[in-house]
Amino acid sequence: MSVSIGELAVRFGCELHGDPGVTVERVGTLANADARAVAFLANPRYRAELAATRAGVVVLDAASAAACPAAALVCANPHATFARICAVLHPEPFGPCGVHPSAVVAPDASVDPSAHVGPLCVIGAGAVVGPRAYIGPQCLLEDDVRIGEDVRLVAHVTVCRRVQIGARTVVQPGAVLGGDGFGFAPDSGRWLKVPQIGAVRIGADVEIGANTTIDRGAIEDTVIEEGVKLDNLIQIGHNVHIGAHSALAACVGISGSTRVGRHCMIGGQVGIGGHLTICDEVVITGCTMVSHSITRPGVYSGGIPHEQAQLWRRLVARFKRIESLTARLQALEQRVLPARELKEEDDD
Repeated sequence: MSVSIGELAVRFGCELHGDPGVTVERVGTLANADARAVAFLANPRYRAELAATRAGVVVLDAASAAACPAAALVCANPHATFARICAVLHPEPFGPCGVHPSAVVAPDASVDPSAHVGPLCVIGAGAVVGPRAYIGPQCLLEDDVRIGEDVRLVAHVTVCRRVQIGARTVVQPGAVLGGDGFGFAPDSGRWLKVPQIGAVRIGADVEIGANTTIDRGAIEDTVIEEGVKLDNLIQIGHNVHIGAHSALAACVGISGSTRVGRHCMIGGQVGIGGHLTICDEVVITGCTMVSHSITRPGVYSGGIPHEQAQLWRRLVARFKRIESLTARLQALEQRVLPARELKEEDDD
């Protein structure tokens, strides 16, 4: 679609530098945008590209506006404003309302007339699909699932029995919501499966990445609160509770019954043990292993960044000798400290 930059300025509360009648129809990068595109500058690393940009308009902050050769939409948060503009210029596609002839819908399921159910979908008994929901091709909704208004299941999403998904949530292809948790009891040298009788409750405005899995609770529900953002290939164990507006990057794994607070940010490949508590406002950097609860807000890291291979091998060898070096130091202290204490007594 095409829209004037004057309209964008009014709609998103920006200060406009330039001709309000200029129209744009897509977004682009500072380096490659043309006169019909919107670009943005938020990261100072790309400031050098601003001077040569050919964009029709650039979204940026007040400090960068003077250096912009094109029209500018000046705001406090350029990245967020650009995201809103992008949603206007590139809206998500929505299929025709109704159920595709190849879909299988249980007789007692309820699909709102304004919803879209795509090809080869299966919707189980007692399931409810809310207004304007988009159920993409090959999605499976098992019995008693609840899908809120404006939810978008992109494609091939599996939603297991009794899972609830809040309004405006987006689930990317291949995600599995409500599969059995990893619950087994040892029994005479074997593993006995523990029935997973809880469900999953997902709040409004959540995004769940491709091939991410969220296990159903063992007894009570697994809970993802409103505004949570989950990247691709994340594993959420049974009975985990993730607080509102937290964001988790790809390949995070959270073991069962752990509680993550609100407004947390967890980097890629972080592993979090089970039955832990992560308080609100915690940042955990990538590849960190969390084995104890975190009770104070802050930034937490673990692991050693990469080194040249030969140096890394020496560091590992020294790390393995720490225990023996500690024992030698303790033995030395036992010999030296009594002698020192005796000398101090003689000096007195």
